[in-house]
Amino acid sequence: MSLLFSPLTLREVTLPNRIAVSPMCQYSATDGLPDDWHLVHLGSRAVGGAGLVIAEATAVEPRGRISAQDVGIWNDEQVAAWKRITTFIKDQGSVPGVQLAHAGRKAFGDWVPVAPTTEPFPGLNTPEKLESHGGVVKAFVEGALRAVEAGFEVIEIHAAHGYLLHEYYSPLTNEGSIEERIAVPVEVTAAVRAAVGPAVPVIVRISGTDWVEEGWTVDDSVVLALALKAAGADLIDVSSGGNAAQADIPIGPGYQVPLAEAVRHKADVPTGAVGLITEASQAEQVIADGSADLVLLARELLRDPYWPLRAAQELGVEVRAPRQYARAF
Repeated sequence: MSLLFSPLTLREVTLPNRIAVSPMCQYSATDGLPDDWHLVHLGSRAVGGAGLVIAEATAVEPRGRISAQDVGIWNDEQVAAWKRITTFIKDQGSVPGVQLAHAGRKAFGDWVPVAPTTEPFPGLNTPEKLESHGGVVKAFVEGALRAVEAGFEVIEIHAAHGYLLHEYYSPLTNEGSIEERIAVPVEVTAAVRAAVGPAVPVIVRISGTDWVEEGWTVDDSVVLALALKAAGADLIDVSSGGNAAQADIPIGPGYQVPLAEAVRHKADVPTGAVGLITEASQAEQVIADGSADLVLLARELLRDPYWPLRAAQELGVEVRAPRQYARAF
């Protein structure tokens, strides 16, 4: 019996398997609106059998976009555009999720970025220091409410990769004790949880380490994960890096899995593992070993949208292929 293809229940949502499409920016939107590209891109991965399809970093306000071509969810027009995409994903038996994001100092557009620091990310514009974070919390809450209205059934808060919420907790970009630095991402999580109600799963993506001396560490991530769990997070999606341009990252197959494993066991919270997971047996082992509860694939699903169907065959699991493709199985 494959554990990778066993269901995972988070609150009142059950994923049909433990394979998730990791959020991947497409840089293909105009005025924050998802279009036919996003429908086909995300819809193909649902047809391909992923249990959870998470839409790319979706900005909660215009200045929170990574680029001017990013999608957003700060107005009703965007909600309407997302609805046909979430409907299609659900019609394929997959669960639609969205990653709510704010780029912070890593925004690259014709606007002034904001951050908890005035230190720019190398090569990007100098940010304006946020003296109050109340507007940030409000933007995430409103984005979460619009996401639910748009048909998303899982909310992921992006607090990784050097973007705004990561900038708050990393000692590379913020001052104070760890309790002071994690306060904003924890407050955002608690506010989103209260806004969407008890039925909707809330996931938080964090960077498990900055990969530099004097930076954020996996032990710090355990402290953060405990606080996020208390704030209502249901699963911690553990990635890494992004806040230091010169980080020495030991990239290799499954290189971030130990981070997810440490957080899972030391904080006693479900986790997601991501990072060069490419083979069915490798993904199965991550779940079987108890390293994580969910496996997120990015580039591998760009190469092969139907990877879950192929993985099922390799692992000897019978899955329901789309009726239009049934004769291939």
